[in-house]
Amino acid sequence: MDRIAMADTNRQFVIAELPKGKLGPEHFRMIESGVPSPSDGQVLVRVRYFALDAAMRAWMLGPTYRAALTAGQMMAGTALAEVVHSKAAGLVVGDLVFGETGWQEYSVLSAQQLTKLPQADPVTYLLNVYGTAGLTAYFGLLEVGKVENGDTVIVSAAAGAVGSIVGQIAKIKGCRVVGIAGGKAKCDMLTVDLGFDAAVDYKAGPLFPAVQAASNGGVDVYFDNVGGDFFEAVLFNMKQGGRLVACGAVSAYDTDPSKAPQAVRGVPAWFTARRLTLRGFIVSDFYAGGARERAIAELRGWVESGQLKVREDIVDGFENLPAALIGLLAGNNIGKRLVRAA
Repeated sequence: MDRIAMADTNRQFVIAELPKGKLGPEHFRMIESGVPSPSDGQVLVRVRYFALDAAMRAWMLGPTYRAALTAGQMMAGTALAEVVHSKAAGLVVGDLVFGETGWQEYSVLSAQQLTKLPQADPVTYLLNVYGTAGLTAYFGLLEVGKVENGDTVIVSAAAGAVGSIVGQIAKIKGCRVVGIAGGKAKCDMLTVDLGFDAAVDYKAGPLFPAVQAASNGGVDVYFDNVGGDFFEAVLFNMKQGGRLVACGAVSAYDTDPSKAPQAVRGVPAWFTARRLTLRGFIVSDFYAGGARERAIAELRGWVESGQLKVREDIVDGFENLPAALIGLLAGNNIGKRLVRAA
């Protein structure tokens, strides 16, 4: 990785105001400050790539698995960064690290707040298939969904970072896989490039009959990244003993937080009749005891053997962070959306 010279200023994005509807560029403001200096036990890092996720919009709605974001606060987010000044044991200039940097070019963090990363080619895979996206797909499908050979698996937002990996892991495990995505181009990519058995274009018509036809007899595992109408359409196509994996609910993120979510009709009776299970999770639930490292090793093996293809959507320029997140929420990406800072 080429080294880059340090700048004199540190650009940051703060939340100008919390959105009351869809997120727009007016909700962010760029400011500049001096580049901070590390104290003992800390390092100064310069971000190389920012990772974007739909859940970042949910942080503006209220507390989730993290504290809610507020107006005037620097926009939160994780990134792959390079150490440019170290006062911490175990980290030296040039090391690659992962951490919660926020939306700023330079950040001072303690060694305990950072994960030292290995080399990878391309380096962006450390934020993608070997990072949160790949691990979320891996643990969500295998540990939460308890997928088995011969299962029919449906995944929503299937052309996105997590969904595209979920479907491919399910194929590796001997499943029949159906992806839900928006538009013919994305659906063709799923079936032609990634090996999904079928794809449902949610923009083409009613979801329930399309899911019913594509599932070919019912669904064993549903990996849900969207919620809302998508959840309902698949729920009532589940087989007896089916497992529903609640990973995300992007359909509810970019909305007015004052409006209560619509309830899914008939849930208790249907769950009872079909003996269904629904479980939510966050990926760090499964990191203990070396499981994270073992998962990365298996993911790496699948990538290197060609069984798992990686899709990335890289936007250039720190100044384009807001537009990149807004586009992600609109479904403009295929695969993991990253912003190259420099």
